[in-house]
Amino acid sequence: MNRIEHAALTLQACDFEIVMKRIFFLGLLLAGSLKVYPQPAWEGKFEQLGTVLPTPNEYRTASGTPGQDYWQQQVDYKIQVTLDDVNQMISGEAGITYHNNSPHELPYLWFQLDQNMRKEDSDSRTTHTAIMSTSMSPIDFQRVKKQDTDVEGYEIEWVRSSAGLSLKYTINKTMMRVDLPKPLQPGQDIALWIAWNYKLNNRLIDRSARSGYEYFPEDDNYLYTIAQFFPRAAVYSDYQGWQNKQFLGESEFSTNFGEYQVDISVPADMIVAATGTLMNASELLTKTQMERLELAKSTYDKPVLIVTPAEARRNEPSRVRKTNRWHFDATNVRDFAFVASRKFVWDAMAVDVGEKDVLAMSFYTRESNSLWKKYATKASAHTLKFFSKYLFEYPYPVAISVNAASLGMEYPMINFSYGRPDEHGKYEDKDMYALISVLIHEVGHNYFPMIVNSDERALYWMDEGLVAYIQYLAEQDWMWGYPSRRGPSDKVISYMNGTHGDFRPIMTDPENFVSKYGNAYLRPATAFNILRNLVMGPELFDHAIKTYANTWKFKHPTYADFFRIMEDASAVDLDWFWRAWFYSTDHVDIAISSVKWFRMSEEKATTEFVDSTAINQKPYYFNYKKAYAGEFLEKLDDEKYREKMSTFDFYEVTFENIGGLVSPIVVEWKYEDTSTEIELIPAEVWRRNEHTARKIFVKEKKVASVRIDPDRMTGDVNEKNNFFPRVKP
Repeated sequence: MNRIEHAALTLQACDFEIVMKRIFFLGLLLAGSLKVYPQPAWEGKFEQLGTVLPTPNEYRTASGTPGQDYWQQQVDYKIQVTLDDVNQMISGEAGITYHNNSPHELPYLWFQLDQNMRKEDSDSRTTHTAIMSTSMSPIDFQRVKKQDTDVEGYEIEWVRSSAGLSLKYTINKTMMRVDLPKPLQPGQDIALWIAWNYKLNNRLIDRSARSGYEYFPEDDNYLYTIAQFFPRAAVYSDYQGWQNKQFLGESEFSTNFGEYQVDISVPADMIVAATGTLMNASELLTKTQMERLELAKSTYDKPVLIVTPAEARRNEPSRVRKTNRWHFDATNVRDFAFVASRKFVWDAMAVDVGEKDVLAMSFYTRESNSLWKKYATKASAHTLKFFSKYLFEYPYPVAISVNAASLGMEYPMINFSYGRPDEHGKYEDKDMYALISVLIHEVGHNYFPMIVNSDERALYWMDEGLVAYIQYLAEQDWMWGYPSRRGPSDKVISYMNGTHGDFRPIMTDPENFVSKYGNAYLRPATAFNILRNLVMGPELFDHAIKTYANTWKFKHPTYADFFRIMEDASAVDLDWFWRAWFYSTDHVDIAISSVKWFRMSEEKATTEFVDSTAINQKPYYFNYKKAYAGEFLEKLDDEKYREKMSTFDFYEVTFENIGGLVSPIVVEWKYEDTSTEIELIPAEVWRRNEHTARKIFVKEKKVASVRIDPDRMTGDVNEKNNFFPRVKP
């Protein structure tokens, strides 16, 4: 039975005349007598995310908020750590109390041993790929061959229960499993102690470690930036169980909130800064330094020197055998880091963030004094004010910035940031901007992920991408026209043009990036810029981001929570946007392939259209067709509409989506009288055809030229096809 016979049988109960008409139509179609325009294959770019996102449940809702049974673990630490300045060693003991707030019993606990990434058998070493070249640096050598200094990562001395009994533990490279005497039941706590030591690394050689020491041969001193220095409990969550991925060096951290009480023993001539509040300052600082510190707490306009450059310089040759114990307490933080050096200059100022004041502080050496004394603490204060207004008030008592060569890294309340003048103390504007930018970025990380605690081992963009974009807003707030490197859409063009093969979707695991900068910082920052300015609008975007931040502060959000709450708080369907920018490797390249000019005429209508590279010199014509009112009681006034339509020019524009990424279209019209007009077409214009979109524009005056993305707002990688006529007017 052929298709015509099948159609006739299925319609046999219908009126015979209708049946015959339908059979006749099918016959023409099969015979090829009717022109059928081919449609592109459905690629699903406007399909809802649906099952791509995890199913909402009692822990995480469909609106992106914590569910009624949401839970998260808490881990508290009492740490005693000693810094050996002679042998560059860290040794310590940690009392760890693990609170099982989950509904599951836990037979064991996992701990992160990140320093083990430098062991010979670590995955970061054994899976490192490289090619030989005509030269090799110490960094290159370190990556392919075990260092001569025999840096080996952690030595775990023992693991004991609170009663002093040894606990069995198993080390799997950068992870350690501690087997419990009996499963830890829901709602129960367990306390255990771990003792360890490890040799510190030269951070300028082993940069991927993020912490270590910097050596100053001129005065034989060290600057220690110490992080990931103790076994940290891994996160156990409702959405993935244990986060116990191996640490390869690129991805960052997944940690729990908790209370910290930390004693840091260092040579008595060193200055220490750390996460939290210094509880015994009066035992460590001179009377003059204490007076300066108190003055800083009520000084809002400029930094107050606690330790002056002259005092730091006099301290450099000191070598005392005595040690001091610096005690810090930190509440509701997800990690802990500290710095120590004889070389530190220390300044501080108070910052009003709303209901309370925060002490912004900077620690830097004389090598960076001329640049840091002028900008560092003020940039930190600006960041605290901007983020507090844009998201929520900064909740911690201090925000500390520490100068560390060639490093930008963040921890709760403290960051390590690059930026130094030359050996003569001279610097250029680019050095000033680089310092301000890195400090805005690293201080901003207190919000993402230190407070809004996303999983950095899984996704970078939830902290790096968000902070990179808000950093751009804060930079422009610092100074209009600030030369931001990320955020403006045109900054992504060289990365997005697809010629270098570095693409991975933003949703890629950080360890699998080809270009960390492109995937984690540049593309997400651009995406958020476009989302704010072209898709949602600043008011809706800002409200949604603020809602997300306030909903998930001091909690553990996932990407699905973010996606959902952005839609829930704005009433904007964004599934297509996440697909385009976060799940694909498409790029923006939209072209104007033709512009046709039409006018109404009483003469014969134009029936043949000829493609042109310029807007036609004479319009195509169409005839007026009388309105069909159907069953409407009120009929349209044909004469009125005929007269009205005759006064307008009609332009049929064909847009081609060459890059594949469905994007809003910003259209600039330039008229014959030299005036211009901007129109924004939402990305949904591509929803029926993801490759070609034709749209009619009705204008009151003649168009001389058309251009898309005139202000480079969409990240379009090819501006040559954005003009019509093709020659740039």
